Amino acid sequence: MAIDHQSSEQRIAAASAPRADRRTWLGLAVLTLPVMLVSMDVSVLYLAIPSITSALDPSASEQLWILDIYGFLLAGLLITMGNVGDRIGRRKILLAGAVVFGVASTMAAFAPSAGVLIAARALMGLGGATLLPSSLSLIANMFVHVRDRGLAIGIWTAVFAGGSAVGPVVGGVLMHHFWWGSVFLINVPVTIVLLFVGPRLVPEFRAGASGPFDILGVVLSMAGILPMMYAIKTMASHGFSAGTALIGLTGLALLVSFLLHQKRTPHPLLDLSLFTNPMFSGSVAVALTGMMALGGMSYLTGVYLQSVLYKDVLAAAIAGLPMACAVAVFSVGAAKVAAAIGTRNAFVGSVVLTAVGMAGILALGIGSPLWIYLVFTSIAGVGFGTQFSLVSEVVVGSVPPERSGAASSISETCFELGTALGLALLGSLATLTFRAGSGGHEFGDTLGDTLRTADGLGSSGEALATAAKQAFVDGMHVSALTAALMLTAVAVVLTFVMRPGARAAVEEPVAS
Repeated sequence: MAIDHQSSEQRIAAASAPRADRRTWLGLAVLTLPVMLVSMDVSVLYLAIPSITSALDPSASEQLWILDIYGFLLAGLLITMGNVGDRIGRRKILLAGAVVFGVASTMAAFAPSAGVLIAARALMGLGGATLLPSSLSLIANMFVHVRDRGLAIGIWTAVFAGGSAVGPVVGGVLMHHFWWGSVFLINVPVTIVLLFVGPRLVPEFRAGASGPFDILGVVLSMAGILPMMYAIKTMASHGFSAGTALIGLTGLALLVSFLLHQKRTPHPLLDLSLFTNPMFSGSVAVALTGMMALGGMSYLTGVYLQSVLYKDVLAAAIAGLPMACAVAVFSVGAAKVAAAIGTRNAFVGSVVLTAVGMAGILALGIGSPLWIYLVFTSIAGVGFGTQFSLVSEVVVGSVPPERSGAASSISETCFELGTALGLALLGSLATLTFRAGSGGHEFGDTLGDTLRTADGLGSSGEALATAAKQAFVDGMHVSALTAALMLTAVAVVLTFVMRPGARAAVEEPVAS
């Protein structure tokens, strides 16, 4: 390939291109529908898990798989589906994915067992993987003027990041009025609207790739991600074993093989040359670590609000609104922030704010006032909204429109893999700390199991409940501190890799 990033002539042409009309903006509104659904379904279960646990009685491992399998398959297939959309048509695969997503949501809503729910969530991940890259890459084709494109990407990101943040709120409201399956069933009418309106307002686009499809790359990527995640989750739930460690190492070896294959094959799924751009690499690192922090801590604080502070599901949902609003507002306003203080400062500052918000979780205890939670999650929300919007804009703006599907799928893979890793790694770290903090008490697999046991023990149960809640809070603190340190490290790295000399790499075409 001759050029990896947009040239000066391309950017000048984009700045002088015609502005988007009303129909195009309506098309953007349609494209935000699947984005909201896919991102919301990553987190909508955070407040529903206690009810699902009561109804389906999943084991600790099954409970984590209910949360994680959706994000794992979503992350594992995004790059594949971004390439498929470039070949067969982005609108076509968008609508096909909507059908799969709607059918799988219906299955999940009426799942009679934990195993069926896990299978339905996996199918939802398959459908969702077609929706995200096609929607973001279509924006690059629909909005040719640089200012319109920046605003459209900001709106797309606000919906994406806001959907993840508002998922627990929506789940809480639905759970307050209906049964747990309603958090899935709400997807069905939205997908029907998308199928009806999408063909009328969203144009078709395909890149016309003629090379062979990298089937081996698909197999290697999926075969690497899932065993690694399984090993992490199993060791967190049941402790270390040689067999589990071997499965994890096998997954790691397959991922290394995937990267080596991508470097050699003439028609790769993942264009590794994009990572030679420091701005691109820094952006995807922010996407990965930011979503790890958001996914992991949203889950843990959701349990904290309900099972430690004894907030009902609606109150817990309302407590999530300030962060959701901060994410949405600053996603749309991120371009103005970057214009005012520079992209590098905006990126670094947003990551620092997120780290401060995560560190503030350490101030929460088993009897803390709610305002502490509201203040620090709102601070984190400002950082999340700003950084996620800048990630999408830098990634899409770094390639010509015909390659936007493949490029956007990389950033979205990091978003979704980050969420899944946050649940797996930070959630597993909290679980390990919880188990280690039993202090001679007989804890159940989860905090909820332990509190139910304590309810039936009379006066002796009070000590068990207090010990379990404190152990859970300790685990949440360990995970929050880990997230804060991880984000701080990313901020330090960004300070150097996005220095003025490195930013110039974005301004010049890169030959390969």
